[in-house]
Amino acid sequence: MSSNPVAETVAALLPRAKAELAELVAFKSVADFAQFPKSESEGAANWVADALRAEDFTDVAVLDTPDGTQSVYGYLPGPAGAKTVLLYAHYDVQPPLDEAAWTTPPFELTERDGRWYGRGAADCKGGVIMHLLALRALKANGGVPVNVKVIAEGSEEMGTGGLERYAEQHPELLAADVIVIGDAGNFRVGLPTVTTTLRGMTMVRIQIDTLRGNLHSGQFGGAAPDALAALIRVLDSLRAEDGSTTVDGLAPETRWEGLEYDEEQFRTDAKVLDGVGLIGDGSVADRIWARPAVTVLGIDCPPVVGATPSVQAAARALVSLRVPPGVDAAEAGKLLQAHLEAHTPWGARVRTETVGQGQPFRADTTSPAYRAMADAMAVAYPDETMQFAGQGGSIPLCNTLAGLYPQAEFLLIGLSEPEAQIHAANESVSPQELERLSVAEALFLQNYAAG
Repeated sequence: MSSNPVAETVAALLPRAKAELAELVAFKSVADFAQFPKSESEGAANWVADALRAEDFTDVAVLDTPDGTQSVYGYLPGPAGAKTVLLYAHYDVQPPLDEAAWTTPPFELTERDGRWYGRGAADCKGGVIMHLLALRALKANGGVPVNVKVIAEGSEEMGTGGLERYAEQHPELLAADVIVIGDAGNFRVGLPTVTTTLRGMTMVRIQIDTLRGNLHSGQFGGAAPDALAALIRVLDSLRAEDGSTTVDGLAPETRWEGLEYDEEQFRTDAKVLDGVGLIGDGSVADRIWARPAVTVLGIDCPPVVGATPSVQAAARALVSLRVPPGVDAAEAGKLLQAHLEAHTPWGARVRTETVGQGQPFRADTTSPAYRAMADAMAVAYPDETMQFAGQGGSIPLCNTLAGLYPQAEFLLIGLSEPEAQIHAANESVSPQELERLSVAEALFLQNYAAG
């Protein structure tokens, strides 16, 4: 990184940042209180609130949101007449899953091979630390030139929407000129990336019934309609021969304009087994960022162990459909339901219901904030140019905030590059990425204020 006072300050602050991230990672802040005590999440929330108070934030509050979790808010006033920037991250984390699959304990930050391992290190406790680092660097170099609001969500990973509902009920609280969502990531380590699109999602449950009860497969099989076979046929109708998603009425042919995703790199990132082909057509970026993608999330049917020779009377599945910007998730959900019902064979009884939904998102990349961030990233990442990437996942809060504040600009950055293995065992963060992105965020705030 080129010599710059802000960069030098961030580098000097990195050991403190590591110690703080270790404290924050130690909280088992999974927002599923059937799995982990609520006190763990409350402890993490209080940690964030204390950190904001220590940085002279006013109006620091631990907000009780409608889903029973807490989000942490703070306001740092800037110079008179300054613009307002909202910095977002979340302190809740995914469950550790199989703790035996972790090389080191999931809730102990551990340095290994130049990375820091622990649940939430990248997604998204590292994002909280990134915001703190950027603000401290500015305070040490002339002050923070904008009004800053920080919001740290407590249930993002559970998707229960507590902060979304709270924001709708208190629409003035998070109003800002620019919203920096610190929950995305670089395309790869060392390549500065802003995420400009998010796919939306709809989830549909399908139930198929054919008989009043299971039947002996020897006595009745061959003529009795099998509900599981019917379900398999319906689910298969959602894909073309090459694996492309085919939902009746849903246009699949959209193109990604931006950073391309090398196919071999994708195979490595996705851990595809040797000899197994990728599915779909078009470029990898088209497939994962710009087109609909169906996934069967689960099937209720007899497990192999303990199965009996029976024709199944009933079967059900949960199906997810990711949709790109430009497609309304509610409309896509209706098309998915209609497709499932239309393709159910043999007159079997079929019921479908939508069980979850979030709209896609597209940022305006021509806005002044993007120029300010591009200039900041050029300093933080010498010899690299800021790239635009999509993200196949959803952040429903983006849409809520875009609806509340239609004039606001949105920037999605963060620490979740492919090596971070977020949501999996052995999640980690690159300290170099934490350092460079903290520098970029600090310089962005300076550039944006000056612009």
